[in-house]
Amino acid sequence: MKWFSTTDEWLSRWLIERVLALSYVVAFAVVINQFRPLLGEHGLMPVPDYLRRVRFRKSPSLFHARYSDRLVLIVGWVGVVIAASLVVGLPQAAPLGVSLAAWFVLWALYLSVVNVGQTFYSFGWETLLVEAGFLAMFFGNAATHPPAGIMWLLRFLLFRLEFGAGLIKMRGDSCWRDLTCLDYHHETQPMPNPLSRYFHLLPKRLHRIETFSNHVAQLVVPWFLFAPQPVATVAALIIAITQGWLMLSGNFSWLNFVTIGLALSVLDERLLERVLPIDPVQTSAAPALHAVLVWLVTAVVLVLGYFPIRNMISKRQAMNASFNSLRLVNTYGAFGSVTRTRYEIIIEGTDDLDPGRATVWREYEFKGKPGDVRRRPRQFAPYHLRLDWLMWFAALSPSYAQGWFDPLMRKLLNNDPATLRLLRTNPFPDTPPTFLRARRYEYRYTTRRQHKDTGAWWVRTFANDFIRPVRRPM
Repeated sequence: MKWFSTTDEWLSRWLIERVLALSYVVAFAVVINQFRPLLGEHGLMPVPDYLRRVRFRKSPSLFHARYSDRLVLIVGWVGVVIAASLVVGLPQAAPLGVSLAAWFVLWALYLSVVNVGQTFYSFGWETLLVEAGFLAMFFGNAATHPPAGIMWLLRFLLFRLEFGAGLIKMRGDSCWRDLTCLDYHHETQPMPNPLSRYFHLLPKRLHRIETFSNHVAQLVVPWFLFAPQPVATVAALIIAITQGWLMLSGNFSWLNFVTIGLALSVLDERLLERVLPIDPVQTSAAPALHAVLVWLVTAVVLVLGYFPIRNMISKRQAMNASFNSLRLVNTYGAFGSVTRTRYEIIIEGTDDLDPGRATVWREYEFKGKPGDVRRRPRQFAPYHLRLDWLMWFAALSPSYAQGWFDPLMRKLLNNDPATLRLLRTNPFPDTPPTFLRARRYEYRYTTRRQHKDTGAWWVRTFANDFIRPVRRPM
């Protein structure tokens, strides 16, 4: 690929466009289904309260002009419709301005959501989608050459994503350096999937290979993304395969999916033409104004790239941080430390008026996080269950539960319908419970023998009370 013009990467652009558009479909579907009970006017962390404390300059969002639950629902559906149209290629087939406008609307709407999402939108895949979505704005339409500057910036993003994640691990937990982290991680990760237990039960020798391979994929391979073809293709395929492995072993929202998309956009066009049964598209040079805009954006992003690079070489490397309120360039990383023991918070209720030793407590089941030991973990990614993820953090420390856990308990004590839709089961469908409590349990996977004998996926042991019984106001 040449730096100043590119005429032969339309398939690479086609791939990354579809990956990003599909990710937007999922992201806005999450907004439709979860935003209001979590962050709405009567949510766990209401956006109107947040907007009264934070200025537009610090957290740009269209919701500063006006917020309502109806408006956020409109935002979600507009996002889904536009993203779906990009999946099938309608805006790309239209004039250049239409394609740019479609991507711009998606970026602006999702940035507006993320910037008011507080704790529930504090994950790295949010900023990854915003940053990649910003670059997608300047792809051009199907009739124009893919802009070289933007295609190279995608590689720069992929490099920062992978290399930063590798550095945070090597600087963090000693188990990454002695290759033992995956002895624990498949069991203690935030939300296991149906295959996570099988990955955990692999021989420890294979866990060492997994860990070492991860280091190679994140610390060595990314440098070769900037090499000539076919070396860059090999590097991209290694990253894509590694991300596929992570998708098989856990639920990490759309993080792995977008990363694979970024990697596939690096593949040699000749290879893509052999694999993808898509008729070649004749492209021509974009208008001069678009070319100037592309190189202006390229220059700005490269200048802003100083901040994540400085962060990566710092001994105090930050993880999943933004360096500007528009989130144009960010730093990434995950699992700088790996927990050795899995804890889960189990919320229980009773309709007894005076709970005692004989009281029967009934459990609330969440959609994704472990609860019932006989329930097999489910696959949700690339969809993201925001409350389930926060429950995992709360089990690590009560500090992670500040601001939203007490409101959650109050909502459950009143059988709030919107909140209950975030859960899998409500053990009190007719009348609310009189008391609720939250208890912390240690969870570990069953062995092969235990699973065969009992059918259970987990063994759990009571650890301590997280919240002692609280009563519903009468």
